[in-house]
Amino acid sequence: MRILIIGSGGREHALAWKLKQSPGVDEIFVAPGNGGTASLAQNQPVSDGDVPALVAFAREHGVDFVVPGPELPLTLGVVDAMNAAGIPCFGPSAACARLEGSKAFAKEVMKAAGVPTAAYGVFSDKDAAKQFAVTHGAPLVIKADGLAAGKGVVIAMTEKEADEALDEMFSGRFGSAGETVVLEEFLRGEEVSLLYFCDGETALPLPSAQDHKAAYDGDQGPNTGGMGAYSPAPVLPDADLEKMADITVRPILREMARRGTPFRGILYAGLMMTAEGPRVLEYNVRFGDPECQPLLMRLDEDLFDLLRACVDGTLAQRHTLRIRPEAALGVVVAAQGYPGSYARGMSISGIEEAESSASVQVFQAGTRREGDRLLSSGGRVLCVTALGCDLADARDRAYAALKHISMPDSFYRHDIGLKGLKRLQEKN
Repeated sequence: MRILIIGSGGREHALAWKLKQSPGVDEIFVAPGNGGTASLAQNQPVSDGDVPALVAFAREHGVDFVVPGPELPLTLGVVDAMNAAGIPCFGPSAACARLEGSKAFAKEVMKAAGVPTAAYGVFSDKDAAKQFAVTHGAPLVIKADGLAAGKGVVIAMTEKEADEALDEMFSGRFGSAGETVVLEEFLRGEEVSLLYFCDGETALPLPSAQDHKAAYDGDQGPNTGGMGAYSPAPVLPDADLEKMADITVRPILREMARRGTPFRGILYAGLMMTAEGPRVLEYNVRFGDPECQPLLMRLDEDLFDLLRACVDGTLAQRHTLRIRPEAALGVVVAAQGYPGSYARGMSISGIEEAESSASVQVFQAGTRREGDRLLSSGGRVLCVTALGCDLADARDRAYAALKHISMPDSFYRHDIGLKGLKRLQEKN
């Protein structure tokens, strides 16, 4: 079986790592891939946003199954294009990918499906948006409607911050993604990520995870694509996963099927656990990055068989997923300046030493190989991920492994997992 993975991040390295373990997988291509995937698969110089070129590559190389990683090819219709070419592809159609590609569309579907979410308004006129902000007052959450690489969200704690954020959104900073803006009430609580394998009708939950979006310790600084994640998240015990599915995911599957566009792939619900109950902040239509890395380390299943069951519509034959009992935690190493401007080409060393323990995997994202050297090529560069007997142990192992990594002009958060540990201490 020949597999094509689309993407170049840490998530795609983790997918290649896990799929390499599947007995039915003979060969893996990654387009375009990174320095880490190069050691597991054959990288191909095809952009993840060039759908015709991806289809042409899959045809020419006899690819049997395609696994898109990031949201861009999904929203551009890569699944539809591959299916039209007769090549099975894991993920939602372009119609379903709008759940991530348009926050306004996602809100409309949530409302129709009866999914609890924050009160909101949708605006394509800056003056009308500003009037809504004044009327409702701060704090407010301001979101670019379209894809903005996880950075198009501003939490405005004052009316002045809301005014400035709207000026920035409508100034064109996010291109067409910011032509429409969603304003939401600010929800208080703790966030948690829930990811479900879906085949159009059935949803099987992965364990809970918690991402860390802000760039710096203490949830300070600008939003990023994610600076670290761990699983499970104590804020949502495994015993509650099915109940959460009934509230947040299965209503969406029914609504999308009613519209004639059944959802297949990964449906990711970002939740805020408020005092009034769970509220959906957003949906993603793929594995999160960096949540994917700790989740796949805990998944005790043949990943390819799961992906194929979603595409074939046979997920109902599985009642649960086998999950390793250990906790897993990943810490992202980023280039100094990320998510703003940053340097590239920094030399990276110490990965082999970091991975000397069988419990640690260093998933590469913004890296490239130049001869024997590994160099940085992006903002988020590595995700050092560890398994441990519990959250504290996984955290200790990940941060111990980080000490072996050397890269100039880099940084990482030092508090990944502390929210979970605090919650566990409070329970005890």
